[in-house]
Amino acid sequence: MKYERFEDLPVWQAAADAAAKMFHWTTLAWFRGKGDLANQLQRATLSISNNIAEGFERGTTNELLQFLYVARGSAGEVRSMLGVMERMDEAIDLKSQISDFKSQCESISRQIRGWTNSLQNSTIQGQRHLNDTTKQAYDQQKTRDAFLKKLNTTNEEAQRLREAARQERDRQSDK
Repeated sequence: MKYERFEDLPVWQAAADAAAKMFHWTTLAWFRGKGDLANQLQRATLSISNNIAEGFERGTTNELLQFLYVARGSAGEVRSMLGVMERMDEAIDLKSQISDFKSQCESISRQIRGWTNSLQNSTIQGQRHLNDTTKQAYDQQKTRDAFLKKLNTTNEEAQRLREAARQERDRQSDK
């Protein structure tokens, strides 16, 4: 699926949801007197969706990759702070919420990793580099790949049918 806007990306939506929840959660009285923990959690969580958005808008695959790595790093930063909180005895009442936030950040991180893996293997350099010639070449490559995939599937099916027919002839001749 092709996304025209970063707001439509499921990973951006998940990151934005996590940031909104984090801003609400860190208003709890528990966070008072914990230094900059609430502020740092808010900024790191917000950084995830912001870096996805900025990378998406940049226009090149290399820049998108760079910002996705920063977003993934921010997700790791949030998980690290949550891990520290898990070790704090006074956070015992927050264990369930901490676990939920960690799971959200792990999911976002996996989504980003999957996206970066596919981008690294792509020949597309990004929107900024697309012109009529590169679009045509890309479309031709996609058509070629789809044709070869269908051809391979057809050949495999034909091979299975030939093998089944040979086995049936062998079975008939054994009678």
